[in-house]
Parts: sequence; structure tokens; C-alpha cells
Amino acid sequence: MLINEGKSDFIILYHRTPFDESTDELGNRIWRDQKSPNGIIPTLRNLFRSRENGTWIAWRRVDDVKNERDERIVMNNPATFSLRRIPLEQEQISSFYHVTSKESFWPILHTFPTYFDVNNANWQIFEEVNQRFANAACAEAAEGATVWIHDYNLWLVSGFIREKRPDLKIAFFHHTPFPGNDVFAILPWRKQIIESLLACDVVGFHIPRYTENFARAASCLLGVEKGPKESVATKFLKFGSALTEPTETPWLKYKNRKVKLVSSPVGTSPDVIQTLAVRNDVAELSKKIDEDTKKGRKLILSASRVDYTKGNEELLLAFERLLERRPDLHGKVVLMLACVAAASGMKIYEETQRLIEETAGRINGRFSLIDWVPIRFSTNRIPYEEMIAWFSKSDICWITPLRDGLNLVAKEYVAARKGRDGVLVLSEFTGASVVLDGALLTNPYSHKQMDDAIETALALPQEEQVSRMKKMVDAVDEFTVTDWANEQMQSLETVD
Repeated sequence: MLINEGKSDFIILYHRTPFDESTDELGNRIWRDQKSPNGIIPTLRNLFRSRENGTWIAWRRVDDVKNERDERIVMNNPATFSLRRIPLEQEQISSFYHVTSKESFWPILHTFPTYFDVNNANWQIFEEVNQRFANAACAEAAEGATVWIHDYNLWLVSGFIREKRPDLKIAFFHHTPFPGNDVFAILPWRKQIIESLLACDVVGFHIPRYTENFARAASCLLGVEKGPKESVATKFLKFGSALTEPTETPWLKYKNRKVKLVSSPVGTSPDVIQTLAVRNDVAELSKKIDEDTKKGRKLILSASRVDYTKGNEELLLAFERLLERRPDLHGKVVLMLACVAAASGMKIYEETQRLIEETAGRINGRFSLIDWVPIRFSTNRIPYEEMIAWFSKSDICWITPLRDGLNLVAKEYVAARKGRDGVLVLSEFTGASVVLDGALLTNPYSHKQMDDAIETALALPQEEQVSRMKKMVDAVDEFTVTDWANEQMQSLETVD
């Protein structure tokens, strides 16, 4: 159904659609909920409950963009809002998203400059796609409307919108890390990116360190005025870890415009997770894990994607060293590595997956017994209900990426363990490390620290497990994904 009347007071721009498109048995288009009921997409959809005349802008793939116009459809769940989809050909999507965003931006954002590849990036296509998102937002927006832009693949949208519609309130949330200025400055397009973000009224990041990195980049590259630093919010740890930051810059001023900076870590939906954890079908899945995998052993879970930033190979090598040191653990501990494969055609991730598979296979070949395989390994996406069952049965959750903007898996594990024991071993290079007081923090670059952390986790007394888990559960319960969205939107509403 197409609709054309009216303008929107609230607009979200995100590369993903609010529902997954599918077809029924008759070939009719239908919209299905995402596989995970947790996360930001359901939360963003829920924002339309209290905002009439809302629009969500995303893309759709078409064969020939010349014969296509933006599609505008009525969505009726959980409230009535419009979905506007910008047609892009596969070549545009590959260039804008898989090449420029993933091969050029991603390694810089995660401080892996040696993986940076500028040669395949087509900046013109990236600009064109961002311009089309901006044009769609301007066409949809009522006078003085609020526009919320999500993530680095839409970096230029805010600047394009501001040029055309200075009346709009613009917010941007950065879902990845923001690196130090010496690394960010590697990007040839650094000035245009920073200028576009400074066209916003509010720019949000997960944690104060990323906020400070952005403020410093803006100051060094453009000479912006910085507001006096303030103590970070009580939800953040202030000292002691690689990403802690005791103070942060509250605002920047550029070209007579004041830009508010807000640190808010995306949360989970703990009520959803805790409800699922006791549901009958999840209990049956938990029983199956007990019978097929755990069998009375200590179960260690690690869940992530196939990505060189996630530290999966380093984790596997640490597990191998554990088995070398501790023959008493043979047959008594099992590692479940759930490592979702990347989209096909991305060579850097294909090589990463090959290394992970070879390492896991070699370790299993070294240590397996007739009735025990030390590593269970899956590259398939595990249904969310099954993941909750794995959280419920895992004695230890081992999350040690080399760099991660936040890491929701760590928070989901904590939410699923409410009122129980369990140990979270967490890399101090995750954004979650500065909000989850009670995790066993470790440096994934250090063999000794990784070894010490897993040994400590295996030996941690139950009483201490319960105490640590309670502190983390409290943090997860007190700042949910809804709180995150509300904090970002309230910051925009109080803009001077």
C-alpha cells in the first residue's frame, strides 16, 4: 500500500528495515519480525508508539535503479508509521556498504589500520547514497521535525540535510567505536566526515572514550571550541581499564552552532530475555544442551561474528594453552564457539573464517577423547531462543574481542543469569567493559592475562560468582535499550 499524504515529525534513518521482507505461499509480500526480539530495532520501532506521522528510511535492492522510485509503505506494528525505501542496485550496495564502509571505514574505526584499503573505495558512490538518504529525509520531514541517523555508513547524511533543511533537529548515533585521532586521520575524507557530524544537534556514542576521541578529532582537524569537561555519569566506571575515562566533553561549537555530545551505551531488553529463559521451549533446548554437550562438564560459551576484530583465533589459542597446562581438565570442560559467518564475497572475512575453522579443528584433533570433543563450533546463526538456552546453561561466557564498540552478547548473558551464578570473562577493549562492574576483565593481546582470566573463571567460588553477577545484572536492568533511546531523544529535546 502506497501513501503520499502528510509529512513526518519523527524520522529514523537506518540501513536495515524495521521488519524483514518475505513472501507467503501465494507470493504476496509479508513482513516478519527479526530473528532476535532483543536489540535496537524493536526499540526504534516502539518509538513510533508515542510519535505520530513517523517515517523509517532504509534501502531496498533493485535490478535497475533508473526505472524505480522511492517506495513508501504503511507499517502497522507496533504503531502506524511509514517505511520509505530507497532503491539501490547491487553494485551500489556492494560499493557503499561492503567495500567503502567495511573495507575502508571498519578497520579504521576498530583501530586496525593495517587492514585499511582505500583503493577499492568509491567515495562518489558513498556520497550519492548518503545524498539520497538525506533527500528522502528532507522530503518526508515536516517543519521542525526530528531526524535520527544511525551509524557510520550514513556519516554524510546529516551534513546534506543541514544544507537543505536548517529547520530540522538532527541526531546521530555511532554504533561502533570512534578511534583516536591519529588513526581516524588516516581516512582521506576525514574533514568531510567530521563536518557532517558537526551539522547535528546531538551526536551520541556508547561510552565516554569514544566521545572524547571524536571531540579531539574535531578539535585537531577543524579547531572547534570544546566545552569544559564534566565528570562521566555514574553508570560508567571511571578508572582502571583500557577504555575508562573519568571526564568527557559535553559539547562542541563550530560555525556558531553548538553540538551536544552524549555517551549512552545501548542496552538490552532484560525483561524479554528473562521471560524467554523460563519459557517451556527454551527449557527443552536447555535440557538438550545438557544431554548432548554439557554432560556434567563445565560449559564455556563464546558468541560473536566471523571478523578479525572479534579475537576468535586468540581465544582458541588461549583455550589450547589451557588444555596443555591442565590435563586434569580433559573431558571436564567444553567450549562452545558460536561464530556467525560473514556475508559471502568478503575475502578478508573468508580468510578469518578459514583460520578459525583450522585452529578449532587442530585443537580438537590434538585433545579429543572417545567420549569428549573439547570444542563445539558453529558458523550458522543460532535462533535467539536457543542462544538464551546456551546462556542459561553456560558456566562461563568468554567474550574477548580485540576491539568492540559495545558487545551486547555480554549484556545478554548477564540478563539471562539473573539471580544465579556464572562468570563473564570480558575484553577490556569492549565498550561493555566500562559498564559491567563484576566482569573478569582481560587484555586479549596478552597471553598471560588471557590465561590467568580463564583459570580464575574456572576456579571462582560460587559465592563470588553470585556477588559479581548481581552487580552486573543491576547495571543491565538499570539502563536498558529503552533507557538508551530515551536518553538520546531527551538530549535532542533539550538542545539550546
